[in-house]
Amino acid sequence: MLQGSPLLGVSFALGNRLTESAGRVAVLVAANVFLVAHIFALNDWSNHAADLGDPNKAAVVFTARGVGPREMGVLTAGLLIASLVLFSRLGAATLVIALGIAALSALYSLPPFAWKGRPLLGSAAHVAGGALHFLLGYSLGSAVDPRGLLIAAFFAVTFTAGHLMQEIRDYDGDVRSGVRTNAVIFGKRRTFAASLALFTLSQALLVFLALKGTIPRVILLLVALYPVHLRWSTQALAGGLTYAGISRLQTRYRVLYAVIGVALIVALWR
Repeated sequence: MLQGSPLLGVSFALGNRLTESAGRVAVLVAANVFLVAHIFALNDWSNHAADLGDPNKAAVVFTARGVGPREMGVLTAGLLIASLVLFSRLGAATLVIALGIAALSALYSLPPFAWKGRPLLGSAAHVAGGALHFLLGYSLGSAVDPRGLLIAAFFAVTFTAGHLMQEIRDYDGDVRSGVRTNAVIFGKRRTFAASLALFTLSQALLVFLALKGTIPRVILLLVALYPVHLRWSTQALAGGLTYAGISRLQTRYRVLYAVIGVALIVALWR
């Protein structure tokens, strides 16, 4: 799923000239795989003690599977190095954006920063990270310009909305571990309302971008999927915002956004 944003960035920058840069796109995909793996590994390495106390995560924590913190630390560093080496082959702008994403990941996960446990700061990291992840691909074929920033805003808002939903899912474990996320501080229902408001804003941005001609107008048809998302959200709310209910909602809305992403790529190619 996290390959979608930079690949859409490449598609917007290159359009139907994408095949002409197939080699560079392949390097971008490999570099982004390493970068995303580093981000998740860093978060797991930094929070493994708290995750062991979460019954929803304890069985899959790396130390529960026989991997030591030192080994995980080496793997985490190696993934970042491999990623940056590959990004360095794609130009200075792309490398700088990748470094920015890695820096945000460090601020989010590592002590003494630990923005994961600081309300609003954790969301700010995801706003910036969501935008940069799109621009990572966009920079492969275009300078970062107003058009790119407008489209990046859609990804920033969507990424942040999804992160708030993840905080609601992990609420019980975070309370037990003393992690002060938005959901813990403001409550699950308020955080859910904020997440749904941001998802609504992301759909409004799609409409605005399509009407403005920044993205293909055919995408206006896909906004009809929003009521489906809204119905699934109300079902999760009625179910008490449980771990299982939020996990199911996440799976469902990710499919909707994947459909939007594929439709964008097809429309751009045509």
